[in-house]
Amino acid sequence: MQIDIRKLSIDDYDELKETMQKAYPTMSESIWSKKSIQKLLKIFRDGQICITVDGKIAAVALSLIVQYELYGDDHTYKEITGNYTFNTHSDTGNVLYGIEVFVDPEYRKLRLARRLYDVRKELCETLNLKSIMVGGRIPNYHLHSAELSPRAYIQKVRNKEIYDPVLSFQLANNFLPVRILKNYLPEDVHSEENAVLLQWNNIYYSKKPNTMQDSVIRLGLVQWQMRHFKTIDAFYEQVEFFVNVMADYKSDFILFPELFNTPLLAPFNHLSERESMFKLAELTEEIKLKLSEFAIGYNINIIAGSMPIVDNGELYNISYLLHRDGKIDEHRKIHITPNEKKYYGMKGGNEIKVIDTDCGKVGLVICYDVEFPELPRILADQGMKILFVPYLTDTQNAYTRVRHCAAARAIENECYVAIAGCVGNLPGVNNMDIQFGQAAVFTPSDFAFPSNAIKGEATPNTETTLIVDVDLNLLKELHHYGAVRTMSDRRRDLYDTVNLNTEAE
Repeated sequence: MQIDIRKLSIDDYDELKETMQKAYPTMSESIWSKKSIQKLLKIFRDGQICITVDGKIAAVALSLIVQYELYGDDHTYKEITGNYTFNTHSDTGNVLYGIEVFVDPEYRKLRLARRLYDVRKELCETLNLKSIMVGGRIPNYHLHSAELSPRAYIQKVRNKEIYDPVLSFQLANNFLPVRILKNYLPEDVHSEENAVLLQWNNIYYSKKPNTMQDSVIRLGLVQWQMRHFKTIDAFYEQVEFFVNVMADYKSDFILFPELFNTPLLAPFNHLSERESMFKLAELTEEIKLKLSEFAIGYNINIIAGSMPIVDNGELYNISYLLHRDGKIDEHRKIHITPNEKKYYGMKGGNEIKVIDTDCGKVGLVICYDVEFPELPRILADQGMKILFVPYLTDTQNAYTRVRHCAAARAIENECYVAIAGCVGNLPGVNNMDIQFGQAAVFTPSDFAFPSNAIKGEATPNTETTLIVDVDLNLLKELHHYGAVRTMSDRRRDLYDTVNLNTEAE
């Protein structure tokens, strides 16, 4: 007999379903769908464990990470799983919550559940989480409910006067009862809808500083004055000036505007707009690497506005997030304006993804992108809490479109949105002559935020900086306790926003 413990795979689903049906013969409606397991694996693969016996799935454990204070000790299974959507999972939560353990009855004598619990404990320690919480069934309670209250039943199980296959096992694995949960799982007729909230504490836990658990994140926005540079070194000097300033103020991020390096187009003004943009694209790799050095040297995450890049002969508008640990992520502008198509023949990117940073998950879109609500919504569904929008607008009405759409994205996606653009004039560069801009940070509109939903804004049309602190914990509270809850109150039974590239995978 060969027993192996490994992470679950979506290819295991058919065997998982069969095993779960055997384990819960009276709870057929509670069998997880393939789509649900697929989502669990996507958001938290490390927490989904299975044991195989001679290659066949015999036991499974499913888990989430939650910010436990948002739910407290009085919750239902439906609430802790986000109405079975798992939207309660948070990579920056503090508790590992066990949502499922089941064992094929054929293999229960092998004590496989104990092995699964040991893996969970190890995972809890590795991830530096405070504890493991579970809502444990009491499947033998219906045999004693006529003469015993749930509280009395638990006490007798603790005293080993009564054996309960679930609660007795959990007590033996050092889980301590916290309270009785009423109406925890309506389908659980044997437990008469009761459950026991149990806790295992991680004695090695230490509170981690500078994470989203204590999450005040400082954003630095640059309102960039268009000016001519005699050399690329002069351009770097101006960029480094702002990076140095923001680093001195302990900013976690600095945001530059869209196409902020276009003053370097001046030497190519004798060429057509498209040809000159191809020339500028030849500098992009060098600029990216130089700004990555700044990010590392000044210990700050840099959103490098955007720059042109040539890929397979096609011109794209690309933004880089240069992490302070040296990692580099990118976003290619997806929605191309008529102007960009007409003068530069630019193409749109085709990848939508959140970016993991040392301050949590952020989104990055470029200017016109923010006017399409589907794109930030997909990022929000992937866990994005801050959306960065470098933009370039020539007139006030163009800026107004970006501003109001960005403010709307903050409200509807329960996130912060930071925008930064260029200001001033740039004579001698075709199609880049005038700019209108005002950097700002927008918030959701609820009691924990400014009454006008604007965390901060700069003086328009002058070179300056804007430094703003945003508290990500306020977003978590809004999601669960806000006057309105736009993310959770959506009618997913009628509509949804789908990332086709992800679905295709």
